[in-house]
Amino acid sequence: MKAKLEYIWLDGYKPTQKMRSKTLVVADFDGKVENCPIWNFDGSSTEQASGSDSDCLLKPVFIVKDPHRKNGYLIMTEVMNADGTPHESNARATIDDDDDDFWFGFEQEYVLWDLDHHTPMGFPAPGYFPPPQGPFYCSVGAEFVVGRQLVEEHLDACIEADINIEGINAEVMKGQWEYQIFAKGAKEAGDQVWVARYLAERVGEKYGVRVNLDPKPVNGDWNGSGMHANFSNGLMRTSGKEKVFIEICEEFGRNIPEHIAVYGADNDKRLTGQHETQSIDKFSYGISDRGASIRIPVSTIDAGWKGRLEDRRPASNADPYKVAGRIVKTVKAAKV
Repeated sequence: MKAKLEYIWLDGYKPTQKMRSKTLVVADFDGKVENCPIWNFDGSSTEQASGSDSDCLLKPVFIVKDPHRKNGYLIMTEVMNADGTPHESNARATIDDDDDDFWFGFEQEYVLWDLDHHTPMGFPAPGYFPPPQGPFYCSVGAEFVVGRQLVEEHLDACIEADINIEGINAEVMKGQWEYQIFAKGAKEAGDQVWVARYLAERVGEKYGVRVNLDPKPVNGDWNGSGMHANFSNGLMRTSGKEKVFIEICEEFGRNIPEHIAVYGADNDKRLTGQHETQSIDKFSYGISDRGASIRIPVSTIDAGWKGRLEDRRPASNADPYKVAGRIVKTVKAAKV
């Protein structure tokens, strides 16, 4: 039986890369990523090559079943130059982490965007605003919740594709939602988030709704959208020592520009010191503090200083490969 392989990659647009995809039909496919052929594409159409030397390669690195196609698969790929070296837009290839010692839990916030009015769903027309935020977080009922059918379809699609999605909830702003992805290993964490994002866009196409990852989609007294990064390594999960976590937080404080540089474009509009954020030009950490740059979860304390930290700074549009890679580098540099 012929299989439909959907190759997904990140283009070269700056400051925020977009997903691209195209379909390859193959015969007698066994479902293994190592047996997906390397393919190519026109890099001159994606800001990744010139027209006179336009071929770029797609190297398959991650595969799941496509929940929307019979005998279909979703293939996350790395973009390579024609000579087989990683393309400059290929952040996955820069991650210095080839085992699963680092665990990540990304909390992906997003806004369902009404393409007819170019407003969040639930903001029916330009200039109209629903009541102030407060009743929308984890809410129930048609007055407060919009887009649940789309969100539920995305959840089902992720589960069917065997993406490790751990939950969903309505968020603080009307029309804003979140899903959580857990994975072991920085590269696989990025793979899973990107495929989950792809599936969200596919479901959004059905409803004519855009999945908006702008970190501050509505100006004013409304929460922005983040991609909080929960992380741990073996030492954090087993040491039982407060000083391990404090030193890691201090190391993050010594590398603020390096983190902010990869935590998403326009993040300054979100990280203002309001709406559950620390200001982008400041750094802080604290136990159970959602207004800090890094939150030390109370569950870590209750477990005897064994567990995780949460970096609350990454924006919703950040590249999870870059975020995970930077976190790995900083934690490894901590003197613990």
